[in-house]
Formats: sequence, C-alpha cells, structure tokens
Amino acid sequence: MTDTQRDQMETENEHPAEAVSEENPQMEAGGEASVESGETEDAGAKVSEPWEEGEDGKDAEPAPEKKGFFKKKEKKDKKDEQIEDLTDRLKRSMAEFENFRKRTEKEKAAMYEVGAKSIIEKILPVVDNFERGMATLKEEEAHSPFAEGMDKIYKQLLTTLESLDVTVIEAVGQEFNPDFHNAVMHVEDEEAGENIVVEEFQKGYLYRGSVVRHSMVKVAN
Repeated sequence: MTDTQRDQMETENEHPAEAVSEENPQMEAGGEASVESGETEDAGAKVSEPWEEGEDGKDAEPAPEKKGFFKKKEKKDKKDEQIEDLTDRLKRSMAEFENFRKRTEKEKAAMYEVGAKSIIEKILPVVDNFERGMATLKEEEAHSPFAEGMDKIYKQLLTTLESLDVTVIEAVGQEFNPDFHNAVMHVEDEEAGENIVVEEFQKGYLYRGSVVRHSMVKVAN
C-alpha cells in the first residue's frame, strides 16, 4: 500500500458523515422533504373544522358558530325620532292644559263664592231692618194692608236667600260654639245649662256651610 492510499483511508475514517452525505445527497434531501410534509399534515389537521359528537357517538354536523352576545342597536330613522318627539310634546301639552283647566275651575269657584258672600253680607242688613220694622208693629197695625205687603216682601227675600244655599244659624237653646256664635254677654242663669245660648241679638247666616256672619248671642255661665 502506497502512502497516498494510506492517507485517503485515514481521512475517510475521521469524517464518515461527510462521506455519506457526499455519496447520497438525494437521501438527505428526501428526509427533509418528508419532515416538511409531516408538519404540513399536522397543520392541516389543526385547521380542520370542529365536529360535534352525536347522541350515538358518531360524528355529526359541524358546530354552529356562536353569535356575539351584544348586538349593535339599529339606528332609528330620523322620521321615527321626529314622530316620537312630537308625540311627547303633544302629551306634555295636553297634561299642562288639563292641569290649567282644573286650576282655573277651582279659582273660578273660589271667586264665585267670595263674590256671593260679599253680596249676601250686603243684603243681610236689609233683612235685619225688615225684621226690626215688623217687630215694632202693634197688633192692630200687623193686619193692615201695608204691614201684610211688607211681610210678603220679607218672606220672598228669605226664600231667595234659601235658594242660594243661605241658611240661618241656630242659636237659642244650643251649646255655645265659637265657630258659629259670637258671645257678647254672659249671664248667671240656673235654669239654663252651662255654656248654653239664652238669647240672640243678631242672626247669623251660613253660605254653603261656610259662615257669612256669626250670631251675636248671650251665653249662660
């Protein structure tokens, strides 16, 4: 064996992998290709659609995609918004008008009562004068045509007041009530009960349950 052959053998023993690669370059390329194909197959397996398992354990149809929990609200049309706005304004206007109507009716009723009381207060002195005039008549004068005419006018005046819901406050024999009676005198009377009205100096009147004028009375202690 020559020196050249010996050196070649030593070189092959030191680098066997390089010798193999030089002799079979196609095998190495084929191995890399097989690895790449394996990775591609695994990737394809991951990309495949998920399947739901049926009741019998067999594959069923693909699972449906889950819809989002929150949906975007559909934007209202400008015409619909305008209709809602006008409807709201109409309701508010109707409510305000109804409140105004009720308030006006109450104010009118209150003004009517105030005006009626004012007129009645002016008429009551005329009634008092009729009563005083009739009380001064003598017995022979009470049946005269003039006296009978005055009595009829007086009764007609009382009837008119009654038609207006004007009533007389009862006083004599009633227990003193500061809401209806005005005590101007007190007297010691054993026969009358305590705090009982024994005499009336001026009649009192009510208009629809409200006092127009208090009765002027004498009260027993």
